[in-house]
Amino acid sequence: MADAMEQLYQQVILDHAREKHGFGLAPGAAGESFQVNPTCGDEVRLRVHLAEGTAAPVIERVSWEGLGCSISQASLSVLSDLVAGADVTRADQLTETFRALMAGRGQPLDAEREDLLGDAGAFVGVAKYPARIKCALLGWMALRDALAHALTEPSTVTPD
Repeated sequence: MADAMEQLYQQVILDHAREKHGFGLAPGAAGESFQVNPTCGDEVRLRVHLAEGTAAPVIERVSWEGLGCSISQASLSVLSDLVAGADVTRADQLTETFRALMAGRGQPLDAEREDLLGDAGAFVGVAKYPARIKCALLGWMALRDALAHALTEPSTVTPD
């Protein structure tokens, strides 16, 4: 059964690496971040787009471009699905839950947190390989940084 789950998780990662959700930088972002994983050279430029007319900041979507391994690319794709429509508090909760998954060194999270992560739970096996954890976290760190810029500075992202 464990082998079947690992194969399923690998397939989810491969599918997201091929079908990169959110890929392609879109204009009109509220914040942007460029991050590099110095260990392997993976890089990402992520833009966060906030919804108009909401009481609290809500992520309409993220757009991104990057180069790197299938793990970093798939993680960004999953991230873009998870945070679309989420308020900033929810996005922070997702980020912290994903970080906890990576810190677990391959141990699954409790059912509630695993449900919260959806497809991101497939990265549980990645956490067994310390060198790959930074790859999986790259986009999440870019999201956190882009949100910080969006919420504390007037928009500095130039329209494309």
